[in-house]
Amino acid sequence: MGKKGYSLKNRLYMLLLVSLLPLTILITYLLVMTNNVSAQYDEIVEKITKANAYNINFKDDLDYSMYIIVVNAERANEIIDTNKPMQMIDEARKVFGTLSKEADTEAARTRLSGIIKSLDTLRDRVTEIEESALVSGSYEVNLERLDLDIRVLTELIQEEIQYYIYEQTRNMETLREGIRNNVERAISITSVLLIVILIGSLTISHKIVEGITSPIRHLCHAAERAGRGDFEIRTHEERIDEIAVLSASFNRMVEEIGKLVEDIRVEELNLRAAELRLLQEQINPHFLYNTLDNIIWLAESNETAQVVNMVSALSDFFRTTLSKGKDYISVRDEEAHINSYLQIQQFRYRDILTYEIDMDEEVYDCEILKLTLQPLVENALYHGIKGKRGLGQIRITGCIRDGLLEFQVQDNGIGMKEERLREVRRIITGEMEHTKEKGGFGLFNVNERIRLNYGRKYGLRIDSTYGQGTCIWVTVPAVKK
Repeated sequence: MGKKGYSLKNRLYMLLLVSLLPLTILITYLLVMTNNVSAQYDEIVEKITKANAYNINFKDDLDYSMYIIVVNAERANEIIDTNKPMQMIDEARKVFGTLSKEADTEAARTRLSGIIKSLDTLRDRVTEIEESALVSGSYEVNLERLDLDIRVLTELIQEEIQYYIYEQTRNMETLREGIRNNVERAISITSVLLIVILIGSLTISHKIVEGITSPIRHLCHAAERAGRGDFEIRTHEERIDEIAVLSASFNRMVEEIGKLVEDIRVEELNLRAAELRLLQEQINPHFLYNTLDNIIWLAESNETAQVVNMVSALSDFFRTTLSKGKDYISVRDEEAHINSYLQIQQFRYRDILTYEIDMDEEVYDCEILKLTLQPLVENALYHGIKGKRGLGQIRITGCIRDGLLEFQVQDNGIGMKEERLREVRRIITGEMEHTKEKGGFGLFNVNERIRLNYGRKYGLRIDSTYGQGTCIWVTVPAVKK
């Protein structure tokens, strides 16, 4: 009996070693992988944050400072810090120079190199204007150079920054794909290790006395279920012996693997949600700049009523865009949002744009994911109405049918040819990658947000006839507020 006990102890210790060593390697691999993913994600977010800081304020601040220097050179020091333009350029160059050194792709490095070159050129132009600002008779020349050199360059720099932010955002998608591949690889490795442990257990148990065969079979059965992905399985051994020690170790192993797999799955979902939220919360600066320019023009023309209307519409637009951080708003608020947007755009495009919003009364009691319809209206304006000669119309309708909210955004713009329509449909569903040249990024983003929040069976449908117009359907569940 003593000999048998000693042999069983040694064999079970060997089985425990075979089980724990691969598990330790697996856990280490998963921890390193999780840490690397977190570091890569933090690095991308940090780069986007640094670039976005200059994307928001750089152009406005520098254009304003240079404007003051040109129009009021003698008193510029009393109004602003005249050293600020150079400081802003130097700080920006330092930031983008650091980002260029840290760039991990040739595209990002090329984009950053363009930004740095533009900043160097901008510095030279600022120096030239500052030197000639105090020269009598240079006022008109400096005003022209302010428009042609400074504002054009800051606009170019801002566009380059936006492209860089977009490329960094695409890196998040690449990172997400890497996480998914790593999860699949981790599950495969786990399954192989569990099968190895199972085979070792069966080989050793065959040589152990009949009295301990049954608990070992039970342990093997548990290992098989864990190998199929059931990480809730636990073994129960009432006897106090080496088998009990092995069962406890097995239970800890399965619990740790289950936690790690779940953590990776949650990390993948969080990363995807963060990427979409980042894309959602970016506001097109050109829309804001153009609106503010229109307001300034109206104010200078003493069009007080029009200024009030424009500022009110812009205020309503951003109030709904922010919505106190809420992801879901009422259909009524979404309608007010697109109405504010179209009021602003109609002032700018009054010669080519009319619109109509016709919602059934019952839809107003429902809630909808924020910023669902406005990007579609914007798409209809820029890709439909602007490409058509003459007056165009955008019509937005909404109703409830079979427990679903159905919206239509229809325009009578230029429309699309059949080949382009097929391409856009594939971009929306993700079958084809969206690029700057191919377009479709806004529609893809709206469709992805709908599918992520409501389910894969909901989203967008699009139809278009060249020369006649385009219609986009939105289908989501009808959820009462």
